[in-house]
Amino acid sequence: MLRSPKPRPATLTLLFLGLSLFAFLYLVIYPNDFRLQSFIAVCRSPSSPVDALDPITPEPDFRLLLGILTLPDHYERRHLLRLVYSLQQRQHDLTAQVDVRFVFCRLTKEEQRVLVALEIMRYADIIILNCTENMNQGKTYAYYASLPSLFGVDGETRYDFVAKADDDIYFRLPKLIESLNKMPREDLYYGFVIPCTSMDPFRDYMSGMGYVVSWDLVEWIAASEIARNNTEGPEDMMTGKWLHWGGKGKNRYNTKYAMYDYPIPVPIDECSHDFSPETIAVHRLKDNMKWARTLQYLNVTDGLKPSKLIYHI
Repeated sequence: MLRSPKPRPATLTLLFLGLSLFAFLYLVIYPNDFRLQSFIAVCRSPSSPVDALDPITPEPDFRLLLGILTLPDHYERRHLLRLVYSLQQRQHDLTAQVDVRFVFCRLTKEEQRVLVALEIMRYADIIILNCTENMNQGKTYAYYASLPSLFGVDGETRYDFVAKADDDIYFRLPKLIESLNKMPREDLYYGFVIPCTSMDPFRDYMSGMGYVVSWDLVEWIAASEIARNNTEGPEDMMTGKWLHWGGKGKNRYNTKYAMYDYPIPVPIDECSHDFSPETIAVHRLKDNMKWARTLQYLNVTDGLKPSKLIYHI
């Protein structure tokens, strides 16, 4: 039988020295590469790739659905409202989540079905209710009644508060958030109390210009026969009556004088007064000039940066 020759001691010594020298040179010249590869090998896992280090988003103080009741044909107004609310969210470090949605009833015109569809495809911020367009024949009830099925799943909801607003009111989101942060999260009825001369939120009801209720009241309205059987009449007055008849809305807050109607030279009532630095909302912005003067007073365009493309503003 032939036996394979044993390697000579000198050969083994040379091989060992060569490997040792290679390892020494690699560790001395490329130490960072060695440590980095070791770190990646230890930390990498299928569920946490190295390049997927997303920033941690802080939990919002609360979540508010701002539902703006409008009409399908009000394309220009929706465009303006998208501008003013998206700019607020960009310019301010808001501590709450505010989702703005436009609310109207079934579409009835051929052009609406196309143009509104384009808005939905681009912005996804429209809610179309199963109702015939109206002001005081149940549209507000249809709005509230639809929300639990849209946003409440398995006993959980996306929102703490829900606002109903007209499309001629401007809310300053930082001021609204600051105010709502002090409010209870349950049984809340918040807004501008009517009549204009009243300061008592328990006397009548909140103006339909814009008011906020807590989510538990939304669920109650959706399930209540009191609301379901009493949908016709001035919508803000009916909301106040539902809560009164049902013994709800025990936590009430009057926003006067931080919410008010647009200033006019000779006020016809106490719902209107001069602009205020503490403004939460301004109502009755019926035309572009009123919008422009309100936004100018509130310094909304101060963030405009100089540009060669802008000759004169």
